[in-house]
Amino acid sequence: MAKDLLQVEGLQVWFPVRRGFVESLTSKEQKYVKAVDGVSFAIKEREIFCLVGESGCGKTTTGKAILRLVEPTGGDVRYFGSGLSAAMMKDAVKRSVSKKLMTAKEGEEALAAGTVDVRKLTKDKMKMLRQKMQMIFQDPYESLNPKQSIYDIVAEPLMVNSIGANEAEREKRVAKALDDSGLRPPKDFMWRYPHEVSGGQRQRVGIAGALVLEPQFLVADEPVSMLDVSIRSEILKLMLDLRNNKGLTYLFITHDLSVAYVFSDRIGIMYLGKIVELGPTEEVIKKPMHPYTKALISVVPKPDPRMKTDKIILKGERPDPAHIPPGCRFHPRCPYVMEKCKVEEPEPIYVSQEHWVSCWLAAGEGKAE
Repeated sequence: MAKDLLQVEGLQVWFPVRRGFVESLTSKEQKYVKAVDGVSFAIKEREIFCLVGESGCGKTTTGKAILRLVEPTGGDVRYFGSGLSAAMMKDAVKRSVSKKLMTAKEGEEALAAGTVDVRKLTKDKMKMLRQKMQMIFQDPYESLNPKQSIYDIVAEPLMVNSIGANEAEREKRVAKALDDSGLRPPKDFMWRYPHEVSGGQRQRVGIAGALVLEPQFLVADEPVSMLDVSIRSEILKLMLDLRNNKGLTYLFITHDLSVAYVFSDRIGIMYLGKIVELGPTEEVIKKPMHPYTKALISVVPKPDPRMKTDKIILKGERPDPAHIPPGCRFHPRCPYVMEKCKVEEPEPIYVSQEHWVSCWLAAGEGKAE
């Protein structure tokens, strides 16, 4: 059985709301936009775990917080893969204990388990760990510097991390990363600029930039949403081949349930900063338990136009993450809302060994008609 590569517990990312001068003098309480508010999940080695939800639910912020591209407000992020040597881990734990970021007992437990909390690493140790934890960004047009050649873009992580004894060695690694990403022959692409290649090839350059450091874990933030439909399947197939050939593990972020269904092993449905349902992809898609999941699935286009399904159209707008409603945060839009939903937030309820949902309906409270 595969072991966990990453464990996320109670992850929080809160952004303080800016206040005017008068309000800062009269208001005592600082308000926050709770972009991510207590997210927990684990990802096993070589697994593709998918976060799905509408825009603004906190998917991308979760991925960035795991890599500390955005600093988390609270929670734990534990990475069990390679990246830090035993001496480096011991030093990282020692610093965390000295700064009272963890207790001595927590430090001993972390070393015994062969892991440390990503949130508690110092910047120099985090820089080393990022060699094993990389990100593929959503927009290949905005994420690539138009003033740099493709070689410079892909080689930059090697330069930043002082990898490669000389230029020839770095060029060899860049060529391999481009070849692994499907840009063949690599020398035909190395000295081009981003505007000289297509959108699909740009995304492959972004993937090559992540692969050049030989990572174990990739956060893929909607990597196909900006591409033509004809190109999406090629990029997804490439990512699957990389998983099989290099043993990669993915956190795949998307708003497209149809992509998640064919690509991922497990799926987590996010709403307003929380995961409301999580389980094996096949089970979640075919036997959804949360009303929000059911609504998302009901509006997915069917390949056969003769297939008729009852669409669940949610009414109202998603609440402001700076003013999250009490109780179940989905209750203002839920077609099955009860009084209990408005005052008490449901705890995760397991409906099978790996499938859980946060909903009072799953607990037998009320009835979905």
